[in-house]
Amino acid sequence: MAKKTIKDVDVKGKKCLVRCDFNVPMVDGVITDENRIQGAVPTIKYLLDRGAKVILCSHLGKPHNIFTPGFGLTKKEKKALEELPKEQQEEAKKAYIEKALKNDPIKFTLRPVAERLNEIFPGKVKFASDLVGEDAKAKVSELKEGEAVLLENTRFYAGEEKNDPELCRQLSEFCDIYVNDAFGTAHRAHATTAGIVQHGFAKVAVSGFLIEKELKFLGAAIENPERPFVAILGGAKVSDKIGVIENLIDKCDTLVIGGGMAYTFRKALGFDIGNSLLEEDKIELAKQLMAKAESKGVKLLLPVDNVIADSFSNDANTQISEGDIPAGWQGLDIGPKTIEIFAAAVKQAKTVVWNGPMGVFEFEKFAVGTKAIAKALSETDATTIIGGGDSAAAVAQLGYADKMSHISTGGGASLEFLEGKALPGIDCLNDK
Repeated sequence: MAKKTIKDVDVKGKKCLVRCDFNVPMVDGVITDENRIQGAVPTIKYLLDRGAKVILCSHLGKPHNIFTPGFGLTKKEKKALEELPKEQQEEAKKAYIEKALKNDPIKFTLRPVAERLNEIFPGKVKFASDLVGEDAKAKVSELKEGEAVLLENTRFYAGEEKNDPELCRQLSEFCDIYVNDAFGTAHRAHATTAGIVQHGFAKVAVSGFLIEKELKFLGAAIENPERPFVAILGGAKVSDKIGVIENLIDKCDTLVIGGGMAYTFRKALGFDIGNSLLEEDKIELAKQLMAKAESKGVKLLLPVDNVIADSFSNDANTQISEGDIPAGWQGLDIGPKTIEIFAAAVKQAKTVVWNGPMGVFEFEKFAVGTKAIAKALSETDATTIIGGGDSAAAVAQLGYADKMSHISTGGGASLEFLEGKALPGIDCLNDK
């Protein structure tokens, strides 16, 4: 069912707890890419302009994981922690986290995000140095209509990822209306992404404009696409996208498979694939998926030629292979004939969903196929939906981003949505 948005509720004078995705890259406390901040601006502006009291929250990085490189744990400290009885480990972890944050307080704090938001909305955004503590309570109580406060990193609290009811209860004190605008975390049932609604503390729960847009494009592609509907899947492993393939076979007219996972399909067809990436235990599944596509009248396109290399390196010797791949060689990109076939499928489409590169995109020599697909999408009049990750990076690097209908903000969430799974952060929102 369609979900309510902030346009469906009266926000004036109401405390609106807004879950954003401010997980932005930073170097020494300086934001290096503010796309996610800009993505949240329309929702925040709408609420401020209509007199809401806006309480923003987000995670940043993985401060809960004290084994993350750069956190400053010595080998001795790590070993000592691992040897503690389980019931003592949680308290010990908290102590280590506090120590780490004192040593490197800039690394995981959202303060720079608050400062940037206060530039975008001059003088309207404050920062609270905790999530549900005294500073947060004080800053929220001081809010006037049309003002906002950004709470500190949600993942400083173990209860966030554990979906702890007590943390949800504390957050609910800041919440007349819950707004989820973080599609990138909507597949996680954490306290701030879904739990505050799931545990019954937030009765009014709606989406922001970012999630509304994701549902509009991804939802339409899955439920009611303009046809022909072409789905392009790449990436390394079949196992990562089994659910997506199975679901899309039921939805699309043409399914295009490239990337490393295509070699498992090639093997299932009886080709030798040399040293190419292979999931031996998925060969039978690949045969079943091909049979399913055929039975449903779905055209399944696989590479007919490949760029093969004698080593996994940008400096490797290469050649084009149309049949078996010789021993000692491996496929690292789709070949020129395949590019023509895949591009022709895009040209005929009215709706295209693309998730995953066609080759080893991080090596310039083997990024040709991925770039060609991006170019083909930029030249079509079809509705084009990019499912995040390397696909999004490709269209951005090549300057095609503004030519795409929609670039999803959530890699994992997009995949689960394309699989047909219910996303907790969306499922919990009020239906229209």
